[in-house]
Amino acid sequence: MPHEQRPIHILIVGAGAIGCFYGSRLHLPSHNPPVEVSLICRSNYRAISSKGGVDLKTRSFGSYFFKPSHIFPSIQSASQSGIKWDYIVVATKSLPDVSDDSSRIEFLVWDGATIVLIQNGVGVEHPYRERFKKTTLLSGVTVASAEQVEDGVVVQNRWTRISLGPYTDGFGKLSAPTSPESFKNTEFVELLKAGGIKDAESYDEISLQRVRWHKTAINAAMNPSAVLSSGYTNAEMVQIPLLREHLHQTMLEILYGASKVLGEPLTSLSYLKSLHLATPEEILKSTERNQGGKPSMLVDWEKGANMELEVILGNPIRAAKSVGVDMPRVETMYAYLKAAQKKRQEEKRSHLRSKL
Repeated sequence: MPHEQRPIHILIVGAGAIGCFYGSRLHLPSHNPPVEVSLICRSNYRAISSKGGVDLKTRSFGSYFFKPSHIFPSIQSASQSGIKWDYIVVATKSLPDVSDDSSRIEFLVWDGATIVLIQNGVGVEHPYRERFKKTTLLSGVTVASAEQVEDGVVVQNRWTRISLGPYTDGFGKLSAPTSPESFKNTEFVELLKAGGIKDAESYDEISLQRVRWHKTAINAAMNPSAVLSSGYTNAEMVQIPLLREHLHQTMLEILYGASKVLGEPLTSLSYLKSLHLATPEEILKSTERNQGGKPSMLVDWEKGANMELEVILGNPIRAAKSVGVDMPRVETMYAYLKAAQKKRQEEKRSHLRSKL
């Protein structure tokens, strides 16, 4: 009989659609060693804790119920549990203009912990690297289409792919194939594959940053355009010639900025293909088939929540400007949405004051 090893403890910080979906696949109590996944919930804590887990309706794995090892209402309660977390998976929205989320997880981190960021945008790793200089840090990019249709109910519409790589300085100058970061990256990807995510992919550091910029090109085109077009979904936008061309040109603009930041020809279609990354036109064609899902920024706007403007638009703009590149389409959308969000926040504050 094989010797049972100590369980691998994984904590998901952010029990939204992506956190719950990947958390449910990582939860492998029969694996050797067992993998036990716990959730930190916020607004959906009551719904999830009352039924003991999350209902998932997925295209890839059918419908099932995910019962995590623990369900916590806050980071503080998870830190007081006495569990040493092997992987702390941050799957929250990245809102550096609202708060520094790296400071919030400080009490969860110990010498043996690995932080995994599954977040949109560019530059999301920097605050964590600055705060946890000696902690292993992994960067994750996903193209899964999933949404929490009600508290504790997650629907996966399409795709499961997730790409992961180590993060030291963003260029891989401080990491090596034999480094602890690379080992942990490989282990985490293998756990995802054991949970059925066959297209979980392991990258070295610079390759993962290529993937991150490529995904950001898609997000920077689709997300703000959905809000500014008054609610068209991605699949609807690509059917409108003027919007389709706008999306195409925005992706090219981001990829050109990425080319200069990373020093690689990411606007070359043949180069993208050699990296197994879709060209802008291939992305548009694929988007035609992605019916049913709304871009996350549009969902946030409709709910009155803060949008991920900085990591999807602001950080790419600033990174490109640092190497002498302007991105006029992206800068225009950023300016309009920053102003719209500010105006909405002012109106909310004014409404609250009027009630006092």
